[in-house]
Amino acid sequence: MTVAIILTSALLAMVTVLALALPAINSATVPFGVRVPSRYAADPVIVGQIRTYRKRVLASAVVVAAATAAVSAASGEALLLPLSVLVLVGTWYACFVLANHAIRAVKAAGGWFEGVRQAAAADAGPGAGAPSEDGLEAQPARVPFPWPWLVPALAITAATLLIGVLRYPSMPGLLAVHYGADGVPDRLAAKSVGSAFSLVFVQCGLTALLAVVAAAVHRSRPDIDPAYPVSSVRWHRRYTAQSVKALLGLVAMIDLGMLFSSLLMWTGTVSTWAPLAVVLPVLAGVTVAAIVLARNNRVPDEGEPDTGLTHVDDDRFWRGGLVYVNRDDPALMVPRRFGLGWTLNFGNPGAAMFLVGVLAFVGLVISIVAALRLGG
Repeated sequence: MTVAIILTSALLAMVTVLALALPAINSATVPFGVRVPSRYAADPVIVGQIRTYRKRVLASAVVVAAATAAVSAASGEALLLPLSVLVLVGTWYACFVLANHAIRAVKAAGGWFEGVRQAAAADAGPGAGAPSEDGLEAQPARVPFPWPWLVPALAITAATLLIGVLRYPSMPGLLAVHYGADGVPDRLAAKSVGSAFSLVFVQCGLTALLAVVAAAVHRSRPDIDPAYPVSSVRWHRRYTAQSVKALLGLVAMIDLGMLFSSLLMWTGTVSTWAPLAVVLPVLAGVTVAAIVLARNNRVPDEGEPDTGLTHVDDDRFWRGGLVYVNRDDPALMVPRRFGLGWTLNFGNPGAAMFLVGVLAFVGLVISIVAALRLGG
């Protein structure tokens, strides 16, 4: 119970801090997912909505934490505690939607894009990094996919398999294949190759899946600022490379947590603190990835002259400011409007195929693991 409370408190704090920081992390020209000209980025309405949003997030966090503590004390049921994180994320999205609608209404009423020179800029291609007349790199060379960053995840998975093979003869006859929030096993299975190495199958599947996602992110369409196209392209390529590295590093930490989970199963360890060994590596990976992306989420000022152009007003393609649907855009993935990372273009038929493939792959891994544990 104590461990579950600690983990839930840590998750609540992490979600709250991230929610409070996002308005400052995201681009000033897309406040709460609404595209605005740069001259309106500091409009009093936007500033006021940022303050209101943060007050709502803080109030929601206090209410959710108090409700969680009350339910926990009354029921003593630790399994209900993680639901508080989902509730907080839901209220966070509600706060976002309220701000999004308010800014959209003021933008439409004020005609913010009237008389503004709109343009769309694109990354022209790999380029050779040839210097232009002013000495700047006209088209910076594309950053290659950082394959070495996948090595830690593969090494941890291989280490899990090797440790399992070496320990298999001495494993208990009954393996704890599931632990409750209190660290006590609540489901046992007879020792077999299938039950003992089920998590290794999950590690392999998860590593492969997230590697594919990382490759898709690496090939995603950049959101180039037409006011500063060269600096924007250069930043996007660096930021994408950092994002892929952060994702692959997170995969390694998830695999590390699963290695600890396998060790608990193979050794029959029973401890109320056991869940920490599984969850803490994942929390650490998420925290580091968020910090890395947040610190590099703005295009730096490199002295490039302003072209006088601004982004095309493309709010009609963003449903609720978060879901991108544009059938005329061939891109499969695009940068998120609010939050860190990328999202699918649900107007691209490939997005449906991608989701179906992911769900089928996850279902296959789960089916294989279940069959191995039951069939031995």
